Amino acid sequence: MIKGLDSMPAVGKMRLNWFWTVLLCAATCWVSSLHALAAAAPPVAAAGVQSPKIDAAPPSVQLGPGDTVAIKVFGQPDMDGTVSVADDGTIHLPLVGSVQVAGLSPDQVSRKVEKALKDGSFLVNPHVTLTLTQSVNQLVAVLGEVKAPGRYQVSSNTSIFQLLAQAGGVTANSADVIYLIRSDGDGKPTRTPINLKGYTDPTSQLPTQKFKGGDSVFVPHADLFYIYGEVTQPNEYRLEDGMSVVQAIARAGGLTPRGSDRRVDIKRKSADGSVLTFRAKQSDLVQANDVVHVKESIF
Repeated sequence: MIKGLDSMPAVGKMRLNWFWTVLLCAATCWVSSLHALAAAAPPVAAAGVQSPKIDAAPPSVQLGPGDTVAIKVFGQPDMDGTVSVADDGTIHLPLVGSVQVAGLSPDQVSRKVEKALKDGSFLVNPHVTLTLTQSVNQLVAVLGEVKAPGRYQVSSNTSIFQLLAQAGGVTANSADVIYLIRSDGDGKPTRTPINLKGYTDPTSQLPTQKFKGGDSVFVPHADLFYIYGEVTQPNEYRLEDGMSVVQAIARAGGLTPRGSDRRVDIKRKSADGSVLTFRAKQSDLVQANDVVHVKESIF
C-alpha cells in the first residue's frame, strides 16, 4: 500500500491508475516484440555442427578452348573487344592478364574479371559483360532417324524440339522415344529416354531436358510390322502403341473383297530365335517385327 494513497483526491487516483495501466501495456508490447524478433532470427548452429553442403549444379553453357567471346566493360570502351579461348582454357585481357575460363559460364567469367579489376585497383566498381559469340564446344551430335544428322550448336535454353528442327526434323520411320546420351563425372555414358509424344499428347509429360556440349541425341528407328495377303495395301508399316490386329488391317487399307478378318495368322519371332505362327484374334496386339497374313474367306 502506497503511503498517503487513501488521502489522495479521486482525480489523482484515476490519473495514477491510468499511468500504471499505460505502463503495463507498454511492458507487454515490449516483451511481445522480443519474442517475435527471437522467432524470426535464423537458428544458430551448435558448436562443431556443420550445415549440410549443397553442391552447385554445373553451368549449362561452359566455355572451352576455341570459343570466341565478346567482352564489354561499362565506361571503358578501350577495354572492349573480342578474344578467343586459348588451348590452355584462358583468355588474355588488358590490365588483368590471363584469366582461366574453361568450364565456366559467361556470367561466371564476368564476375571473375570484375573481381580481378577491383582487386588490382584498376577500377573502383567495374561492370563487365561477356557474351559467347562463337562456340566449338557447345555442340550436340544428333544421330539416327533425322533428315540431316550432324553436330549442332545449342544454348542453355535449347529444347529437344528446337534441336531436332536444326537436324531437319525426324523421318517418317522415327520412334516416339529417343535417347539423350551424356557422360557422367567418371566418363561413363548414361542414356536418358525422352518421349516426344509429350508435345502432342496431353496425357504425356513434356520433355524438359537441357543440353550441353558433348551430348549426343539418338533417334532410333520405329518398330515395324509387315502385313500381306488379302489387304488393299500390303506393305511394311510403323507399329503404334497398343495397335491391334483390326487396326493393323485398317492401316493397310482394309480387307479386299475376298479377305477375312477371322482368318489372320501372325508369324512372330521369339526371344530364343524360333518362329511361332498362330491364328490371331481381332483384338490381339501386334508386336514389333510381326508378319501378319490375312487369308481369303472360305465362303
